Amino acid sequence: MISLSIAAGVAEVVLDAPHKLNSLDEQALADLSQAYDRAADAAARGEVRALLLRGEGRAFCAGRDIAGVTPESDDAQAYLGGLVQPLLKKMSAFPAPTFAAAQGACLGVGLGLLLATDVVYVAENAKFGSPFAKLGATLDSGGHWYFTERLGMHRTLDLIYTAELMSGADAVAQGLFSRAMPAAELLENTRAIVAGVATGATGAFRASKELVAHIRDQRLGLWEAMEEENAEQARLCKSEDYAEGFRAFQEKRSPVFKG
Repeated sequence: MISLSIAAGVAEVVLDAPHKLNSLDEQALADLSQAYDRAADAAARGEVRALLLRGEGRAFCAGRDIAGVTPESDDAQAYLGGLVQPLLKKMSAFPAPTFAAAQGACLGVGLGLLLATDVVYVAENAKFGSPFAKLGATLDSGGHWYFTERLGMHRTLDLIYTAELMSGADAVAQGLFSRAMPAAELLENTRAIVAGVATGATGAFRASKELVAHIRDQRLGLWEAMEEENAEQARLCKSEDYAEGFRAFQEKRSPVFKG
């Protein structure tokens, strides 16, 4: 089950099947995609300025729900290429800052959901990695790309070959995700951060999100990236939030951004 709530500029998307560790079948993926569509529509109307993805229960998401799947007739290409990849593209392109709070098992497609999110905060005892060596399968949902990019070739293949799982604390220390914190504090702290971002200059945040993606995907050098920054700043300086930020600084008060 997937739920979506919107309040105070924040869309909260919840994986709500704790009895099966929030594992995802085809219907759940379709529902999750629809939730992001609805949130994106609300963002276009100015009603959503940040998004939080989380999972209920003791795990964020254990991956694909393989209950009832017959290996001999399974079409992994249809599941991954037809359902998972389009969803991850949609999540990556969401028109506002996105955050995730991850606890417990975060594997397979569940790991892919996190990797497609802008900022990920994790419980110190969360679990990440590639357990597929035990299944005769391989890491999917973009895992090879992100692991190689952030962890390097040797660590990536070590995790794949051994099926070793990293803790949340280790994943942050090795550069995979942003921050680790005690599990009991994870959701409250993440919600507080997301609420603050939702009052910020959403247009400027969107520009940074697009810049980071472009610099990464196009492998831009320093001076090329700087030209991109200059162009974005020139566009932003004509916005209401830009003017409000400068006025607030000059008047020594907190800015009130409209996003």
